[in-house]
Amino acid sequence: MAGRKQFDVDEALEQAMRVFWQRGYADTSLDALGAATRLGRGSLYGTFGGKDALFRRCLDRYSATYADAYESALAGNAGDPVRAVEAFFDVALARIADPAVPLGCLIAQSAMQTPVLEEESGAHVRAKVAAQRGRVRGALEGAPAAPEVLDSLAAYVVAVNQGIALMSRAGTPVAELRTVARLARTTVADTLGRSTAE
Repeated sequence: MAGRKQFDVDEALEQAMRVFWQRGYADTSLDALGAATRLGRGSLYGTFGGKDALFRRCLDRYSATYADAYESALAGNAGDPVRAVEAFFDVALARIADPAVPLGCLIAQSAMQTPVLEEESGAHVRAKVAAQRGRVRGALEGAPAAPEVLDSLAAYVVAVNQGIALMSRAGTPVAELRTVARLARTTVADTLGRSTAE
């Protein structure tokens, strides 16, 4: 249509995602989103439906960006749950160490802000955390342990992963975060080892 400004929706989503990732939902204003995407409020609402809808689209984009790497790390070590967990943490640590992206994890950061999110956005965040837990639980399937032990280990791995992301935001050196990840791997190995012995 004549007179309508054209823009790249994918690029706008990428820039908006980085703003939410850097600032968190609560501290991301429409002005900040507009400055990053170079879109006025009318265009933001017209294209994305407002801040909350845009936030959910950004969560989806973030998940799509990193999900394949997590899936490959876990699937590439099928049958070796301890190595799969190690590879899972390797992906997270590689993202944290990447200077081209904001520190931490958009999902972990958003989970902390669930109390201030609208219900639909809060449910979206919880679904992303649950999906991560489901991926890890799938990688543990078949390990010599009771299902409830594997459920607990999957929750533990995701909790450590989220904690690592938050610690990175606080400036914890990557070397220390790698130590945390190694300890988590050891915990998984020891727990599975005990279950086998029993």
